[in-house]
Amino acid sequence: MSGTLKTYFQEISSAWNQFWFTPNHPATICLMRILVGSMLLYTHLIWTLELPTFFAANGIFSEDFRSLVNGPGSWAWSHFYGPSNTVWLWGTHGISLLILLAFTIGWQTRVTSILAFLVTVSYANRAGGALFGLDQINGFLTLYLAVGPCGAMYSLDAYLRERRGKPASPPSLTTTANISMRLMQCHLCLVYFFAGLSKLQGASWWDGTAIWGAFASYEYQTMDMTWLVHLPWLVNILTLASLFWEVSYAFLVWPRLTRPLMLIGAVLLHAGIGLCMGMITFGLIMIIANIAFLPPEMVQRQLHRLRGVLRPTGSSRIESS
Repeated sequence: MSGTLKTYFQEISSAWNQFWFTPNHPATICLMRILVGSMLLYTHLIWTLELPTFFAANGIFSEDFRSLVNGPGSWAWSHFYGPSNTVWLWGTHGISLLILLAFTIGWQTRVTSILAFLVTVSYANRAGGALFGLDQINGFLTLYLAVGPCGAMYSLDAYLRERRGKPASPPSLTTTANISMRLMQCHLCLVYFFAGLSKLQGASWWDGTAIWGAFASYEYQTMDMTWLVHLPWLVNILTLASLFWEVSYAFLVWPRLTRPLMLIGAVLLHAGIGLCMGMITFGLIMIIANIAFLPPEMVQRQLHRLRGVLRPTGSSRIESS
């Protein structure tokens, strides 16, 4: 009996180590760096339009409001809690945008990936009253990208290495690339699972009318979907199908047989949210997050084909750029 238990726990330990610490190729996280970085750059660039309104010491998020959101004596850090003058406000904002740009194009990525995460947290902590799901997804994706070698490919770092005459050999398999992917995958599963569980507490999700409540709300409506009032059976199907997908995502996205269905469902769901409810940036970042489940070899193959279409006469290895 003791030998059986020992073998059992050895198999569990082996599966755990294989899941987390098997060296993997960085192609997927390098692609995600570009996409996540672009979203970070866009969402923080938008703050420029009303920067003093939201981030100045005398803006709408005053000291009292900050204490109310973060709690008294909160450790929520932000560089905006520094000197309360215009030079500091605009100067640090400009530097932050440059950091996010450097992260996106992959320059000094080992450093700028960490700085990009700190910038994301800093803005979110200061503008707590404007925080929503997009900022939270941005935050954890940036954190996990900083764990792995997200600048090994498709980056300015890789281009400069090639220009210096270093061999343009494919990036090696690394444990940190796999850990970075696994962290994003597991966190995404938790997001969907608990979001689905919270929906199960609402009666409208059980009776199949929740989707109608979203479509009928003029607060978020960007596309008139009220014609669905004449098709209650379709409303029921859409509601229950989205609920089933969200609750089952954490279990069905792992097997190879059901993974494509779950990823297609993610694209359809979040594209629908973006187009019908106006949450385009949130829909995009969730679709980007699901790229974490794409195998690196698939990412390489598809980008290689894309490069061949864009540069039909060129012939250079995709791994080196």
